[in-house]
Amino acid sequence: MTNYSSAIIEKYAVNAPRYTSYPTAPHFSDGVGQEDYRCWLQAIEPGAGVSLYIHIPFCDRLCWFCGCHTKHTLKYQPVLDYLEVVYKEIRLVGDIIGKNALISQLHLGGGSPSMLMPEDLRKLKHCLQSNFQFSEDAEISIELDPSDLDENMLSGFGEFGMNRASIGVQDFSEEVQKAINRPQSFEDTRSVVNGLREIGINSLNIDALYGLPLQTLSGLRNTLEQVVSLSPDRIAMFGYAHVPWMKKHQQMIDEASIPGLDARFSQARQAEELLTEAGYQQIGIDHFALPEDSLARALQERTLKRNFQGYTTDNSQFLIGLGASSIGKTPQGFVQNTPATLSYTRQVENGELPISRGICISPVDNLRSAVIEQLMCYFEIDFQWLEENFSQTGTAETDKIHDIARKLVAGNEDGYFIETKDGYVITRQGRPFARQFAAHFDEYLNHGSARYSIAV
Repeated sequence: MTNYSSAIIEKYAVNAPRYTSYPTAPHFSDGVGQEDYRCWLQAIEPGAGVSLYIHIPFCDRLCWFCGCHTKHTLKYQPVLDYLEVVYKEIRLVGDIIGKNALISQLHLGGGSPSMLMPEDLRKLKHCLQSNFQFSEDAEISIELDPSDLDENMLSGFGEFGMNRASIGVQDFSEEVQKAINRPQSFEDTRSVVNGLREIGINSLNIDALYGLPLQTLSGLRNTLEQVVSLSPDRIAMFGYAHVPWMKKHQQMIDEASIPGLDARFSQARQAEELLTEAGYQQIGIDHFALPEDSLARALQERTLKRNFQGYTTDNSQFLIGLGASSIGKTPQGFVQNTPATLSYTRQVENGELPISRGICISPVDNLRSAVIEQLMCYFEIDFQWLEENFSQTGTAETDKIHDIARKLVAGNEDGYFIETKDGYVITRQGRPFARQFAAHFDEYLNHGSARYSIAV
């Protein structure tokens, strides 16, 4: 494990976006609305590949660490009522784009999509297939909470067409689980993994976290050894984002129990070392994949992308978000659905696309987005590639990128960001600080009052 001094860790421990989009969501505004989005959807050409994301904002328990838009419910009726609205939104969008587009990816996230009963999954599938055309090899991934599932429900997800499952683990330590209100035994998790494989779901992602309250190096090692024993294709190793000003339920966490900077940083480096030793290839700052997985192949083939699901093989220019708070993207811009379910419902019932805010994307935004994505995916800026793909923005804009990069090289006395004959590179030692380096190319960062999580 590479050693970093406390002074270095503190120096780079700034707050910065995760850069799962650019411009980032805090810079969306109500200046973009449903009529803009309608025009953007109408511009989708026949045969274009489109990705769908459906947000299920309900959980039958509220995990205190969670940063997602969700709500706790002990009754299933609110979920049923919500699904009826989602069906109507699907029909609204389907009436605009018809079956000309080809759905290449579908992701159900939340919240807990694994709450959905088999009969409701069948109804959702019928609605989707009635309004959209799916490619034969469409990837259909669903986030699963093992505590929600039994054999009947697993079969329901298999019938839905799920071919990639994403399981949240976070940490198997009972002490840590109690501190974040997330009880989940390894045995229950293994049982779900085995059940998924029995019904033919062999593509498996597991999410874990470092920096959780009461988490230790030895405890995290135990968790990751158990995760590796399940042989998932991919592992996402996220840093816990403590943002109680945004997520009020995080106030239930005792801040004194959260690891300090040095401990948090050591946990991340230990996870990186352990997972690479176990045969996983590191993908960007926080993903790991087996060499034969499509994510690892995308890294080698330089087709890796980054979006709201993290690192992905999804190369579609069109992401349609369905459900409250979901985010969509087209070449013209980003949009976000209304987060509050009551307001979202009212808009859809009125026949409106339930857009609350968004942002138009300029050619300069596209250039800077590409720079940031290169840094987050490949830890480099390839100027030949930029000039070949973004010549329409003009040399003045690429010159600005050069100027920022040169100043960054000159000002980085640690030697973590250097110039090469092809462009600029974050050195291997500097890779844990990729978010900080990417932030220098963010034209919006110092505008507005957005607050971000710590970037180590």
